[in-house]
Amino acid sequence: MKNVIITFCFITSVIYSIAQTNVTDTTWKKGGGAVLNFNQIGLSNWAAGGESALSTTLLTNFFANYKFDKTTWDNTLNLNYGLITANNYSDIRKNDDKIELNSKYGRYAFGKFYYSALANFLTQFTDGFDYVTDPFAENPISTLLSPGYLTIALGMDYKPNDKFSLFLSPATGKFTIVTDEVISNQIIDTANLKNRYGVNVGETLRSEFGASLIASLTTNLTENISEVGKLTLFNNFTNPIAENRDHIDVGFSNTIAMRVNKYITTSLFIELIYDHDVLIPTYDENDIQIGQGPKTQFKEVIGIGFSYNFGAK
Repeated sequence: MKNVIITFCFITSVIYSIAQTNVTDTTWKKGGGAVLNFNQIGLSNWAAGGESALSTTLLTNFFANYKFDKTTWDNTLNLNYGLITANNYSDIRKNDDKIELNSKYGRYAFGKFYYSALANFLTQFTDGFDYVTDPFAENPISTLLSPGYLTIALGMDYKPNDKFSLFLSPATGKFTIVTDEVISNQIIDTANLKNRYGVNVGETLRSEFGASLIASLTTNLTENISEVGKLTLFNNFTNPIAENRDHIDVGFSNTIAMRVNKYITTSLFIELIYDHDVLIPTYDENDIQIGQGPKTQFKEVIGIGFSYNFGAK
């Protein structure tokens, strides 16, 4: 609980400082926005089966980007949280949860290239559960800082304009954090004594070193349609298991938002993740675990809701 309070206070202070900053300062572009999506299904005496459900998701983005002379400094904070009802409204479950902080500092090199340093931190707010094996949500498999992911990289950043960036790093450190003792001790890989996040059972940190590529795009497709996309590739060439050094971790996300009017927006969000060290259980037709291994994770969210933006576009 203490960690949750500390994290909340930190995030709140960041948001407040961004919101209070004078955006007329031409060296800074600051702003942000939030979208509150809703989805409702109601069934009564429905012959084909199914159940009623209600879901809501809050998606937020805040940014503070600095550019002056030969220096750039881009910062973003993304906070997402969603809830969905189950068992005909009798149960409430989490269906989205993300805290992501990005910071990238650049110093002009030549042409459209910058010498750059990048930091990315990713975790979540609250407990997550595997409802297949734990329908009453008694044993969390994730929580704040379990896992947490910290990436630090040095390299070159190609920035032809304010919309596109291609960051290449031959020196990237990736750290997987599992601070919760119970979650850390949940053995899923019995052969190597690792938990589902690839961290040795009983330990709190797994370190990797390799090369990375990060491509990001933020643009307006039309006057009322915007797109934000990001592709991240990471290769751990120091993996102690030599045959695993060819595996590339992939992270891809893309959001397309269409503004209906000043306050109503429809959006499509897609996210794909592959990490060879993250082990996902496989179940048979009776929901009994029969194995585990790396798998492609996929998320899709389609929503319509209320939106609000402030500061620079």
